Amino acid sequence: MLVLLASAAIALLVSLLATPLFIRGFSRIGWGQFIRDDGPQSHHVKRGTPTMGGLVFIVATLAGYFGGKLLGQDPPTLPALLVLLLMVGMGAVGFVDDFLKISNQRSLGLGGWAKVAGQVVVSVLFGVLAILVPGPGGQPVVDAVISGVRDIPWLDLTQWGALGGIAFVLWILVMNVSASNAVNVTDGLDGLATGAAILATGGYAFIAFWQFNQSCFSDSATAGCYDVAQPLDVATLAATVVGALIGFLWWNTSPAQIFMGDVGSLSLGGALAGFAIMTDTHLLLLLIAGLPIIVTGSVIVQRAYFKATGGKRVFLMTPLHHHFELKGWAEVTIVVRFWIVGGLFVAAGIGLFYFEWALQGL
Repeated sequence: MLVLLASAAIALLVSLLATPLFIRGFSRIGWGQFIRDDGPQSHHVKRGTPTMGGLVFIVATLAGYFGGKLLGQDPPTLPALLVLLLMVGMGAVGFVDDFLKISNQRSLGLGGWAKVAGQVVVSVLFGVLAILVPGPGGQPVVDAVISGVRDIPWLDLTQWGALGGIAFVLWILVMNVSASNAVNVTDGLDGLATGAAILATGGYAFIAFWQFNQSCFSDSATAGCYDVAQPLDVATLAATVVGALIGFLWWNTSPAQIFMGDVGSLSLGGALAGFAIMTDTHLLLLLIAGLPIIVTGSVIVQRAYFKATGGKRVFLMTPLHHHFELKGWAEVTIVVRFWIVGGLFVAAGIGLFYFEWALQGL
Protein backbone atom coordinates (compact mmCIF):
# COMPACT_ATOMS: atom_id res chain seq x y z
CA MET A 1 0.00 0.00 0.00
CA LEU A 2 2.86 2.39 0.82
CA VAL A 3 4.46 1.61 -2.53
CA LEU A 4 1.18 2.46 -4.27
CA LEU A 5 0.94 5.83 -2.54
CA ALA A 6 4.63 6.62 -3.06
CA SER A 7 4.51 5.71 -6.76
CA ALA A 8 1.43 7.84 -7.38
CA ALA A 9 2.90 10.80 -5.47
CA ILE A 10 6.22 10.64 -7.33
CA ALA A 11 4.43 10.49 -10.69
CA LEU A 12 2.25 13.46 -9.75
CA LEU A 13 5.24 15.59 -8.70
CA VAL A 14 7.34 14.65 -11.73
CA SER A 15 4.50 15.43 -14.12
CA LEU A 16 3.49 18.64 -12.38
CA LEU A 17 7.04 20.01 -12.20
CA ALA A 18 8.44 18.66 -15.47
CA THR A 19 5.60 19.71 -17.78
CA PRO A 20 6.61 23.42 -17.84
CA LEU A 21 10.13 22.33 -18.81
CA PHE A 22 8.75 20.25 -21.67
CA ILE A 23 6.56 23.17 -22.74
CA ARG A 24 9.53 25.54 -22.96
CA GLY A 25 11.72 22.93 -24.62
CA PHE A 26 9.14 21.93 -27.22
CA SER A 27 8.36 25.58 -27.98
CA ARG A 28 12.05 26.29 -28.52
CA ILE A 29 12.56 23.45 -31.00
CA GLY A 30 9.26 24.10 -32.79
CA TRP A 31 7.24 21.03 -31.79
CA GLY A 32 3.91 22.79 -32.22
CA GLN A 33 0.45 21.42 -33.06
CA PHE A 34 -0.99 21.67 -36.56
CA ILE A 35 -4.73 22.16 -36.88
CA ARG A 36 -7.07 20.62 -39.48
CA ASP A 37 -8.27 23.24 -41.96
CA ASP A 38 -11.76 21.69 -41.97
CA GLY A 39 -12.06 21.73 -38.18
CA PRO A 40 -13.91 24.29 -36.04
CA GLN A 41 -12.63 27.80 -36.68
CA SER A 42 -12.13 28.37 -32.94
CA HIS A 43 -9.35 25.78 -32.98
CA HIS A 44 -7.08 27.72 -35.31
CA VAL A 45 -5.87 29.90 -32.43
CA LYS A 46 -4.34 26.72 -30.97
CA ARG A 47 -1.96 26.33 -33.91
CA GLY A 48 1.62 26.15 -32.66
CA THR A 49 0.74 25.04 -29.11
CA PRO A 50 3.43 22.54 -28.00
CA THR A 51 2.40 18.94 -28.62
CA MET A 52 3.76 15.45 -27.86
CA GLY A 53 3.06 16.14 -24.18
CA GLY A 54 2.29 12.47 -23.71
CA LEU A 55 6.03 12.04 -23.29
CA VAL A 56 5.65 13.90 -19.99
CA PHE A 57 3.23 11.49 -18.34
CA ILE A 58 4.95 8.43 -19.82
CA VAL A 59 8.21 9.56 -18.22
CA ALA A 60 6.38 10.46 -15.00
CA THR A 61 4.71 7.04 -14.91
CA LEU A 62 8.04 5.25 -15.35
CA ALA A 63 9.71 7.45 -12.72
CA GLY A 64 6.83 7.01 -10.30
CA TYR A 65 6.49 3.25 -10.66
CA PHE A 66 10.17 2.41 -10.44
CA GLY A 67 10.83 5.15 -7.88
CA GLY A 68 8.11 3.79 -5.61
CA LYS A 69 9.45 0.28 -6.02
CA LEU A 70 12.93 1.45 -5.11
CA LEU A 71 11.72 3.26 -2.00
CA GLY A 72 9.67 0.28 -0.89
CA GLN A 73 12.41 -2.21 -1.84
CA ASP A 74 9.74 -4.12 -3.71
CA PRO A 75 10.67 -5.72 -7.07
CA PRO A 76 8.59 -4.96 -10.16
CA THR A 77 6.19 -7.68 -11.26
CA LEU A 78 5.58 -9.15 -14.70
CA PRO A 79 1.94 -8.00 -15.08
CA ALA A 80 2.84 -4.36 -14.41
CA LEU A 81 5.89 -4.56 -16.68
CA LEU A 82 3.75 -5.95 -19.49
CA VAL A 83 1.26 -3.09 -19.13
CA LEU A 84 4.18 -0.66 -19.23
CA LEU A 85 5.42 -2.39 -22.38
CA LEU A 86 2.04 -1.86 -23.99
CA MET A 87 1.86 1.75 -22.84
CA VAL A 88 5.37 2.66 -23.98
CA GLY A 89 5.10 0.64 -27.19
CA MET A 90 1.89 2.33 -28.26
CA GLY A 91 3.41 5.65 -27.24
CA ALA A 92 6.34 4.94 -29.57
CA VAL A 93 3.94 4.45 -32.49
CA GLY A 94 2.28 7.75 -31.60
CA PHE A 95 5.66 9.46 -31.31
CA VAL A 96 6.55 8.52 -34.88
CA ASP A 97 3.17 9.79 -36.05
CA ASP A 98 3.56 13.11 -34.19
CA PHE A 99 7.15 13.57 -35.34
CA LEU A 100 6.15 13.11 -38.99
CA LYS A 101 3.40 15.71 -38.57
CA ILE A 102 5.93 18.20 -37.24
CA SER A 103 8.61 17.33 -39.78
CA ASN A 104 6.22 17.47 -42.75
CA GLN A 105 4.45 20.61 -41.48
CA ARG A 106 0.97 19.08 -41.82
CA SER A 107 -1.78 17.69 -39.61
CA LEU A 108 -1.36 14.13 -40.91
CA GLY A 109 1.54 11.89 -39.90
CA LEU A 110 1.72 8.15 -40.42
CA GLY A 111 -0.61 6.70 -43.02
CA GLY A 112 -3.57 4.75 -41.68
CA TRP A 113 -2.15 1.33 -42.50
CA ALA A 114 1.32 2.22 -41.24
CA LYS A 115 -0.13 3.30 -37.88
CA VAL A 116 -2.20 0.13 -37.62
CA ALA A 117 0.88 -1.96 -38.50
CA GLY A 118 2.80 -0.41 -35.60
CA GLN A 119 -0.11 -1.10 -33.25
CA VAL A 120 -0.29 -4.70 -34.47
CA VAL A 121 3.41 -5.30 -33.75
CA VAL A 122 3.14 -3.93 -30.20
CA SER A 123 -0.12 -5.79 -29.50
CA VAL A 124 1.13 -9.14 -30.76
CA LEU A 125 4.37 -8.82 -28.80
CA PHE A 126 2.41 -8.04 -25.64
CA GLY A 127 -0.05 -10.88 -26.24
CA VAL A 128 2.61 -13.50 -26.90
CA LEU A 129 4.59 -12.52 -23.81
CA ALA A 130 1.45 -12.44 -21.66
CA ILE A 131 0.38 -16.00 -22.45
CA LEU A 132 3.83 -17.60 -22.77
CA VAL A 133 6.23 -16.03 -20.25
CA PRO A 134 5.83 -17.74 -16.86
CA GLY A 135 5.33 -15.72 -13.70
CA PRO A 136 6.73 -16.49 -10.23
CA GLY A 137 4.42 -19.51 -9.87
CA GLY A 138 5.53 -20.98 -13.17
CA GLN A 139 2.26 -20.14 -14.93
CA PRO A 140 1.69 -17.36 -17.51
CA VAL A 141 0.24 -14.21 -16.01
CA VAL A 142 -2.76 -14.38 -18.35
CA ASP A 143 -4.87 -17.38 -19.34
CA ALA A 144 -6.28 -17.56 -22.85
CA VAL A 145 -9.83 -16.99 -21.61
CA ILE A 146 -12.01 -14.09 -22.75
CA SER A 147 -13.50 -12.36 -19.73
CA GLY A 148 -16.39 -10.09 -18.85
CA VAL A 149 -16.29 -9.11 -15.19
CA ARG A 150 -14.15 -12.22 -14.70
CA ASP A 151 -13.25 -15.21 -16.91
CA ILE A 152 -16.13 -16.59 -18.98
CA PRO A 153 -15.87 -20.43 -18.88
CA TRP A 154 -17.46 -21.04 -22.29
CA LEU A 155 -14.97 -18.61 -23.87
CA ASP A 156 -11.97 -20.60 -22.60
CA LEU A 157 -9.63 -20.72 -25.60
CA THR A 158 -7.00 -22.86 -23.85
CA GLN A 159 -8.89 -26.01 -24.87
CA TRP A 160 -8.08 -25.23 -28.49
CA GLY A 161 -4.34 -25.54 -27.88
CA ALA A 162 -2.06 -23.45 -30.12
CA LEU A 163 -5.02 -22.31 -32.21
CA GLY A 164 -6.66 -20.97 -29.06
CA GLY A 165 -3.49 -19.06 -28.18
CA ILE A 166 -3.44 -17.46 -31.62
CA ALA A 167 -7.13 -16.55 -31.31
CA PHE A 168 -6.49 -14.98 -27.89
CA VAL A 169 -3.61 -12.89 -29.21
CA LEU A 170 -5.90 -11.68 -32.00
CA TRP A 171 -8.49 -10.78 -29.34
CA ILE A 172 -5.84 -8.78 -27.46
CA LEU A 173 -4.97 -7.08 -30.74
CA VAL A 174 -8.58 -6.02 -31.28
CA MET A 175 -8.85 -4.73 -27.70
CA ASN A 176 -5.65 -2.73 -27.87
CA VAL A 177 -6.17 -1.20 -31.30
CA SER A 178 -9.77 -0.31 -30.44
CA ALA A 179 -8.91 1.25 -27.07
CA SER A 180 -5.91 3.21 -28.32
CA ASN A 181 -7.74 4.64 -31.31
CA ALA A 182 -10.80 5.44 -29.18
CA VAL A 183 -8.72 7.59 -26.83
CA ASN A 184 -6.98 9.10 -29.86
CA VAL A 185 -10.32 10.17 -31.35
CA THR A 186 -11.45 11.58 -27.98
CA ASP A 187 -8.38 13.81 -27.78
CA GLY A 188 -9.84 16.85 -29.50
CA LEU A 189 -10.53 19.43 -26.79
CA ASP A 190 -8.33 20.82 -24.03
CA GLY A 191 -8.22 18.32 -21.18
CA LEU A 192 -10.99 16.08 -22.55
CA ALA A 193 -9.00 12.88 -23.11
CA THR A 194 -6.80 13.51 -20.06
CA GLY A 195 -9.77 13.79 -17.71
CA ALA A 196 -11.52 10.79 -19.28
CA ALA A 197 -8.36 8.71 -18.91
CA ILE A 198 -7.99 9.74 -15.24
CA LEU A 199 -11.51 8.50 -14.53
CA ALA A 200 -11.10 5.22 -16.45
CA THR A 201 -7.64 4.44 -15.07
CA GLY A 202 -8.81 5.33 -11.57
CA GLY A 203 -11.60 2.81 -12.06
CA TYR A 204 -9.05 0.12 -12.82
CA ALA A 205 -6.97 1.12 -9.80
CA PHE A 206 -10.04 0.43 -7.66
CA ILE A 207 -10.84 -2.85 -9.44
CA ALA A 208 -7.28 -4.18 -9.13
CA PHE A 209 -7.05 -3.17 -5.48
CA TRP A 210 -10.37 -4.89 -4.74
CA GLN A 211 -9.07 -8.02 -6.45
CA PHE A 212 -6.01 -7.86 -4.19
CA ASN A 213 -8.25 -7.45 -1.14
CA GLN A 214 -10.34 -10.44 -2.26
CA SER A 215 -7.50 -12.58 -3.63
CA CYS A 216 -7.86 -16.37 -3.71
CA PHE A 217 -4.25 -16.56 -2.55
CA SER A 218 -4.91 -14.83 0.78
CA ASP A 219 -5.55 -16.73 4.01
CA SER A 220 -9.02 -15.19 4.28
CA ALA A 221 -10.17 -16.15 0.76
CA THR A 222 -13.95 -16.41 0.43
CA ALA A 223 -16.47 -17.19 -2.28
CA GLY A 224 -16.05 -14.85 -5.23
CA CYS A 225 -12.29 -14.45 -4.73
CA TYR A 226 -10.05 -13.53 -7.67
CA ASP A 227 -7.07 -15.49 -8.98
CA VAL A 228 -5.53 -12.74 -11.12
CA ALA A 229 -1.76 -12.29 -10.96
CA GLN A 230 -0.24 -9.53 -8.77
CA PRO A 231 -3.37 -7.35 -8.49
CA LEU A 232 -1.79 -4.98 -5.95
CA ASP A 233 1.02 -4.12 -8.33
CA VAL A 234 -1.45 -3.61 -11.17
CA ALA A 235 -3.35 -1.24 -8.86
CA THR A 236 -0.06 0.50 -8.06
CA LEU A 237 0.67 1.09 -11.73
CA ALA A 238 -2.88 2.32 -12.39
CA ALA A 239 -2.63 4.77 -9.48
CA THR A 240 0.75 5.90 -10.81
CA VAL A 241 -0.74 6.65 -14.23
CA VAL A 242 -3.53 8.62 -12.54
CA GLY A 243 -0.96 10.67 -10.61
CA ALA A 244 1.00 11.40 -13.79
CA LEU A 245 -2.17 12.45 -15.63
CA ILE A 246 -3.35 14.75 -12.84
CA GLY A 247 -0.04 16.60 -12.96
CA PHE A 248 -0.33 16.87 -16.74
CA LEU A 249 -3.97 18.02 -16.60
CA TRP A 250 -2.89 21.05 -14.53
CA TRP A 251 -1.24 22.39 -17.71
CA ASN A 252 -3.60 20.79 -20.23
CA THR A 253 -6.90 22.39 -19.15
CA SER A 254 -8.38 25.16 -21.30
CA PRO A 255 -6.52 27.02 -22.61
CA ALA A 256 -4.05 24.15 -22.89
CA GLN A 257 -0.38 25.03 -22.73
CA ILE A 258 0.56 21.64 -24.17
CA PHE A 259 -1.26 18.85 -26.02
CA MET A 260 -0.66 15.15 -25.39
CA GLY A 261 -0.46 14.28 -29.10
CA ASP A 262 -0.75 10.77 -30.48
CA VAL A 263 2.17 9.70 -28.30
CA GLY A 264 -0.08 10.36 -25.33
CA SER A 265 -3.47 9.20 -26.58
CA LEU A 266 -2.22 5.92 -28.04
CA SER A 267 -0.22 5.14 -24.90
CA LEU A 268 -3.26 5.76 -22.68
CA GLY A 269 -5.46 3.54 -24.81
CA GLY A 270 -2.83 0.83 -24.61
CA ALA A 271 -2.63 1.19 -20.84
CA LEU A 272 -6.42 0.85 -20.49
CA ALA A 273 -6.42 -2.30 -22.62
CA GLY A 274 -3.53 -3.65 -20.56
CA PHE A 275 -5.34 -3.05 -17.27
CA ALA A 276 -8.47 -4.76 -18.62
CA ILE A 277 -6.41 -7.78 -19.67
CA MET A 278 -4.46 -8.07 -16.40
CA THR A 279 -7.61 -7.78 -14.27
CA ASP A 280 -9.58 -10.28 -16.40
CA THR A 281 -12.25 -7.67 -17.17
CA HIS A 282 -12.02 -7.53 -20.97
CA LEU A 283 -15.64 -6.75 -21.81
CA LEU A 284 -16.03 -4.46 -18.79
CA LEU A 285 -13.73 -2.10 -20.68
CA LEU A 286 -16.78 -1.21 -22.78
CA LEU A 287 -18.20 0.53 -19.70
CA ILE A 288 -15.00 1.78 -18.09
CA ALA A 289 -14.00 3.41 -21.38
CA GLY A 290 -17.61 4.25 -22.28
CA LEU A 291 -16.95 7.88 -23.17
CA PRO A 292 -14.15 7.22 -25.72
CA ILE A 293 -16.25 4.41 -27.22
CA ILE A 294 -19.27 6.72 -27.68
CA VAL A 295 -17.08 9.41 -29.24
CA THR A 296 -15.54 6.88 -31.62
CA GLY A 297 -18.96 5.44 -32.36
CA SER A 298 -20.13 8.86 -33.51
CA VAL A 299 -17.45 8.83 -36.20
CA ILE A 300 -18.45 5.34 -37.37
CA VAL A 301 -22.15 6.25 -37.48
CA GLN A 302 -21.44 9.47 -39.35
CA ARG A 303 -19.36 7.77 -42.04
CA ALA A 304 -21.77 4.87 -42.48
CA TYR A 305 -24.80 7.18 -42.74
CA PHE A 306 -22.95 9.52 -45.09
CA LYS A 307 -22.16 6.68 -47.50
CA ALA A 308 -25.60 5.06 -47.20
CA THR A 309 -27.53 8.28 -47.89
CA GLY A 310 -25.23 9.80 -50.48
CA GLY A 311 -23.96 12.70 -48.42
CA LYS A 312 -26.33 13.27 -45.51
CA ARG A 313 -25.04 13.62 -41.96
CA VAL A 314 -26.28 12.67 -38.50
CA PHE A 315 -24.00 15.13 -36.71
CA LEU A 316 -22.80 18.58 -37.72
CA MET A 317 -19.25 17.27 -37.40
CA THR A 318 -17.49 14.34 -35.82
CA PRO A 319 -16.00 13.34 -33.42
CA LEU A 320 -19.01 14.08 -31.23
CA HIS A 321 -17.45 16.92 -29.23
CA HIS A 322 -17.06 18.96 -32.45
CA HIS A 323 -20.81 18.57 -33.09
CA PHE A 324 -21.54 20.36 -29.83
CA GLU A 325 -18.93 23.02 -30.60
CA LEU A 326 -20.72 23.84 -33.84
CA LYS A 327 -24.00 24.00 -31.90
CA GLY A 328 -22.48 26.82 -29.87
CA TRP A 329 -21.44 25.08 -26.66
CA ALA A 330 -18.35 26.53 -24.99
CA GLU A 331 -15.33 24.24 -25.02
CA VAL A 332 -15.10 24.10 -21.23
CA THR A 333 -18.81 23.21 -21.01
CA ILE A 334 -18.37 20.31 -23.42
CA VAL A 335 -15.32 19.01 -21.58
CA VAL A 336 -16.89 19.09 -18.12
CA ARG A 337 -20.14 17.52 -19.31
CA PHE A 338 -18.25 14.79 -21.15
CA TRP A 339 -16.22 14.16 -17.98
CA ILE A 340 -19.50 13.72 -16.10
CA VAL A 341 -20.70 11.22 -18.69
CA GLY A 342 -17.35 9.41 -18.54
CA GLY A 343 -17.52 9.30 -14.74
CA LEU A 344 -21.02 7.81 -14.85
CA PHE A 345 -19.79 5.07 -17.18
CA VAL A 346 -16.88 4.29 -14.85
CA ALA A 347 -19.24 4.23 -11.87
CA ALA A 348 -21.54 1.85 -13.75
CA GLY A 349 -18.58 -0.40 -14.58
CA ILE A 350 -17.38 -0.51 -10.98
CA GLY A 351 -20.94 -1.07 -9.80
CA LEU A 352 -21.34 -4.04 -12.14
CA PHE A 353 -17.98 -5.40 -11.01
CA TYR A 354 -18.97 -5.16 -7.34
CA PHE A 355 -22.49 -6.52 -7.96
CA GLU A 356 -21.04 -9.64 -9.60
CA TRP A 357 -18.74 -10.18 -6.63
CA ALA A 358 -21.63 -9.72 -4.18
CA LEU A 359 -23.68 -12.33 -6.04
CA GLN A 360 -20.87 -14.85 -5.62
CA GLY A 361 -21.35 -14.74 -1.86
CA LEU A 362 -25.09 -15.43 -1.90
